[in-house]
Amino acid sequence: MYFAALLARTEDGWEASDTELDDVETLSDLSDLAREASVDDDTVLVYIEQEDAWFGVVRVDGEEDPRIYVSDAAAAARSSYGEILLTDELLGRDPGDDDVADLDSLDLDGTEDGEPDSEAADDDEDDVGVTAKGETVPSGPIGDREVLTDLGVNEKELLALDSTDALGEIAERLGAAEVLETVR
Repeated sequence: MYFAALLARTEDGWEASDTELDDVETLSDLSDLAREASVDDDTVLVYIEQEDAWFGVVRVDGEEDPRIYVSDAAAAARSSYGEILLTDELLGRDPGDDDVADLDSLDLDGTEDGEPDSEAADDDEDDVGVTAKGETVPSGPIGDREVLTDLGVNEKELLALDSTDALGEIAERLGAAEVLETVR
């Protein structure tokens, strides 16, 4: 189950609204959605969580490029909403690079030398995720770990959050817990 919310900073404090991501297909779409919620180009945080699996924070400040943090890239890679956040730039890839091997170079004849060691394959599955495009993604946090530092959540605190109620803890530190509860 997913939950997504926008927290927009205003002169009077934070305003929260839940949001549907059904029409969001790219990070650009998500950024535009955040900018629409902004008052006078103030900070807007987009928060996306998949229950007990991962969460992501996208910070949009006016027309600046969005800043992104994802708690577990491998878990997010298995989610259509997570894939929106896992951009080539965030993953340190050049746009257009494919990690997917050329089909001509794959060994598909079913022989032993083409089959991976099953124990090693099991270990690898815990350490990486695979996107719908077949790209591998490392497990663990990825992105801007200082995305919330000036708002009162430093890198160490952000990394210590688990996916169970990270949004609630972040909102508490921002002083936005009450407004967030109105949209939950």
